[in-house]
Amino acid sequence: MLQIWPVRQMRPVVEKLAANHPLLTGQRVLDSLFPCVQGGTTAIPGAFGCGKTVISQSLSKFSNSDAIVYVGCGERGNEMAEVLRDFPQLKMEVDGKEVSIMERTTLVANTSNMPVAAREASIYTGITLSEYFRDMGYNVAMMADSTSRWAEALREISGRLAEMPADSGYPAYLGTRLASFYERAGRVRCLGNPEREGSVSIVGA
Repeated sequence: MLQIWPVRQMRPVVEKLAANHPLLTGQRVLDSLFPCVQGGTTAIPGAFGCGKTVISQSLSKFSNSDAIVYVGCGERGNEMAEVLRDFPQLKMEVDGKEVSIMERTTLVANTSNMPVAAREASIYTGITLSEYFRDMGYNVAMMADSTSRWAEALREISGRLAEMPADSGYPAYLGTRLASFYERAGRVRCLGNPEREGSVSIVGA
């Protein structure tokens, strides 16, 4: 039953498909002015404390995805505690039955007081979990909250390894790491039988 997957590499698929199904956020202003697509990537820009976490939590609660992977990378502990407190109380309808939102939600919690290496690994753990659910034929939405703190973790690790810094002290390979992470989003035809399609949508704050 044990499976060992390399988290820094994309899972193999049969082929990538065109992303042509909308990712409905449950927020009319976002669906109207900033439409998203299942299997696409979405950025929520803004400074610290501007409400990025509120939007990503809202998408976790109300989007039309089959599964949610919420990664709290470097977030405050009370924000993750808020998710654990609020999500079990929220209900959604599946096949005519009311179920808790927690039944479709996976949390990867790496708060700001955790080791910096764990913070760096949390994003890769989250995207690999998302690919696992995608390979089962689900449409998955991954909330990466926040990628800026992930970049800060990379900078801190790079400094400890005495690597040559680039702009603002960040490592020179930061752009490559970000690109390889966001490239793992997409709508795909999965390997194996029966034939099935799944998608991973990445929402980065």
